[in-house]
This record gives sequence, structure tokens and C-alpha cells, in this order.
Amino acid sequence: MMPRVAVAASVALLLGASIPLAHGQDVPGIEICTAEKTMERRTSCLQSNIDFLQKSLAKLAADHQQKLDAANRQIDALKATVTAAQKAVDDLRSAQAKQIEEATRKPDVAPVKTSAPPAAAKEPGK
Repeated sequence: MMPRVAVAASVALLLGASIPLAHGQDVPGIEICTAEKTMERRTSCLQSNIDFLQKSLAKLAADHQQKLDAANRQIDALKATVTAAQKAVDDLRSAQAKQIEEATRKPDVAPVKTSAPPAAAKEPGK
């Protein structure tokens, strides 16, 4: 059991020597500032949090403004479409009213007046 641990430790040392150690990077985000002991570091941590939040709010405000502008453009386009559709409906209604008015003024077929009775009404042989 002991040789396995020694082999594992030596492999870890060899790998650790070939792979550079990753140092901590300052990744933007909310940090827990209560872990800092000195006031300077705590103040710096809080200021970093404030900067991050301000940048986040500015980015979100810009994104939402773009979405609002796009929605307003779409609303304007839809209003124009509705206006055009309403005009078309009004034109159709006026054309329909004109057709109804013309139909009531002129009858379709004028009655034909004849002075002679129809030939079928005569009695044959008399």
C-alpha cells in the first residue's frame, strides 16, 4: 500500500513541475468582502463590487433600451399596417354602398309592354 502512495506522490510532483501553477485571476463579479482582515482590502473589495454592479446595470440598461426601441419600431410598423387596412375597408364599404345605390336606382330588367295578348291565350278554331 505504501509503494502505491509513493508512486502517486511522485507522479503528482512530476506533473506539477511540468504544468505551471495557475495564479488567481481577478474575475469580475461579486466578492465576499467580509473575509478581508484589513480595512484597505475590505474597502477595495467593496469598491470592486460597486464597479461591477454599475457596469452590469449600465449594460442591462443599454440592452433593455435596444429592446424597447425595437418594440417601438415594430409598434409603429403595425400602426401603419392597421391604418392601411382600415383605409382598404373604408374603400370597400364605400364601393359597396355605391353599388347598392346604383342597384336601387335602376332596375336590372325593364318590363316589356305589348298590346297583343300572348299567342297561347287565343283559342284554337274559333
